Amino acid sequence: MYDLIGDIHGYAQPLKQLLAKLGYTEKNGFWQHPKRKVIFLGDFIDRGPEQVETVLIAKAMVENNAALAVMGNHEFNAVAWTMPNPDKPGEFLRPHTERYLRQHQAFLEQIVEGSCLHTEITTWFATLPLFLEFPGFRVIHACWHQPSLKILAPFLDSQNRIQPQAWPMLSAKGTETFEALETVLKGLNIELPSGYGFDDKDGNFRNEIRAQWWELNGLTYRDLAMVPPSAIEQIPHIPVPDDVVPGYQEDKPLFVGHYWMTGEPEPLTPYIACLDYSIAARNTKSVTKGKLCAYRWQGETELLRDRFIWVS
Repeated sequence: MYDLIGDIHGYAQPLKQLLAKLGYTEKNGFWQHPKRKVIFLGDFIDRGPEQVETVLIAKAMVENNAALAVMGNHEFNAVAWTMPNPDKPGEFLRPHTERYLRQHQAFLEQIVEGSCLHTEITTWFATLPLFLEFPGFRVIHACWHQPSLKILAPFLDSQNRIQPQAWPMLSAKGTETFEALETVLKGLNIELPSGYGFDDKDGNFRNEIRAQWWELNGLTYRDLAMVPPSAIEQIPHIPVPDDVVPGYQEDKPLFVGHYWMTGEPEPLTPYIACLDYSIAARNTKSVTKGKLCAYRWQGETELLRDRFIWVS
């Protein structure tokens, strides 16, 4: 049986507290359970105070068969940050711009960039699969989107890991492969009707929204929009066409992270659980009592509220 753990973002102490609460103990250099195994949902780094320790805890568990893990968008970005761009000599697959540096700086401040340890960690990140599928459930960081997974399939190996030669293609903005990867690692974006848009938190005008893709059809753009509260009134109350949001084929449970949920952990639907409950925001004014959240799966085909376990 499996214990699925959401985004950690460099909070190693809450991770150890959660593992202990789940019945894991640290022996022989890694956390383990006599009967169960962890599945990490990605986003080990950026933001928190103990990022290297967080990665080393998870890495040791995976390498000793005490855990599995999928790649989050922060792991993909960390690898692309280190990879030279073959089409632009002197540049990298993730450009070293001020914006991207700001997003990644908390990690780089806790490790020597280019050191053996930095290389070891990013090399391990590159081995993480994009998704896991078992007879009883599925795991992906942000969005189970069949059209995107079909586009990505030729670029993955038999274990759903990005093939080494595919990184430049998946990092090239404006391409079908880049958009597919963005969808599975960051969520589904849908374009607003003509004439509508909003200003994001950085003042940039946007004509598409990050959608709550797990919701049922028949909702409006505003119902589905994941935007700052200050922008919600700019999103139209116009019904979304039925073919825009693909939904989820509810034949087995799906576990995701990524979305910075708040409140009491519970399933999004009977078949979908988000396990990211904003641990990295726990000390901000906007989100109090962020949680590091797990789900203890016992073989059920529909998700249960009492299987969520967390520390805060």
